Amino acid sequence: MTDFDTYLDKIGEIGFVEEVMHSIVFASGLPKARPNEVVIFESGDIGEIISLNKENVEILILTSGNLKVGDKVARTDELLQVSVGDGCLGRAIDPLGRPLDTSKKLTNVFPKPIDTPPHGIIGRKQVEKPLETGVTLIDLVIPLAKGQRQLVIGDRKTGKTEFLLQTLLSQARRGTICIYAVIGQRLLEIKKRQEFIEANGIRDKCVVVATSSFDPAGLIFLTPYTAMTIAEHFRDNGMDVLLILDEMTTHAKFYREISLLAKRFPGRNSYPGDVFYAHARLIERAGNFKRGSISALPVAESILGDISGYIQTNLMSMTDGHIFFDIDLYNEGKRPAVSPFLSVTR
Repeated sequence: MTDFDTYLDKIGEIGFVEEVMHSIVFASGLPKARPNEVVIFESGDIGEIISLNKENVEILILTSGNLKVGDKVARTDELLQVSVGDGCLGRAIDPLGRPLDTSKKLTNVFPKPIDTPPHGIIGRKQVEKPLETGVTLIDLVIPLAKGQRQLVIGDRKTGKTEFLLQTLLSQARRGTICIYAVIGQRLLEIKKRQEFIEANGIRDKCVVVATSSFDPAGLIFLTPYTAMTIAEHFRDNGMDVLLILDEMTTHAKFYREISLLAKRFPGRNSYPGDVFYAHARLIERAGNFKRGSISALPVAESILGDISGYIQTNLMSMTDGHIFFDIDLYNEGKRPAVSPFLSVTR
């Protein structure tokens, strides 16, 4: 993006910050603002308009600047875009396409809108090819297919990450493009994924899109959408893509935080009423297509083996099945701790 003064001269509209609520800013003075438009602040921070009110606009902050009341803001007349292309392979980036691994900028990339409608039924076809995970129990009892959307659910420390990394390794060695989205986790967890990819020599087939728990809530919210947009680029080129979304319950918690700060009326468990839509419009973008496929493995964390939680059942209803990692089987020493009786594949 260019700087604040350039957009101010181009658009000719200036706004002023009226209220700051952590990751949400309320600004006045942008009469022609539209939803989902990117705005830029005088400090260089950027945000996305999420709602228009009678007296002001609500802006979701995407950077970690220290904004205050009275700061100037300008429209860009642009929707949020992310850099996609072969230059993403082998790199770790944040949802705005900024490198996390080195200071070297991405090359051989181009901008693509981050929020696109899913393909209709005309552009899709039935799943036909198997997706080998490299885990015998799952490949024999709960087989997956390319283009399938399969939820991975279980308690903490039950082997979900090991399964995901094994699947990533198995598919990368078969030529599949693998995209791993790390959503609002510890920096150590991000580093572990990068080290695994590096140690197994599969960098040229992998992209890591990551945010830590220290990042702004708005940036964390964008993480799976950026990963899906990159996956769609490779799918459009006729490639098979494996997309891991780790994990969606954390994503829902940050979306809840954003909605409460934006003064949205809370629903069940204080989640916003459109949390199902926020996840469904993402998951629906995966599938098997006439050119290429996107196999999605969203991850959900359960508590004490309870898979009937609000977000967990939402994700179950929008995927093609689920693999349940049972804490009781794990404590018995069984590996992988997958319950074949409580897991489903369609």
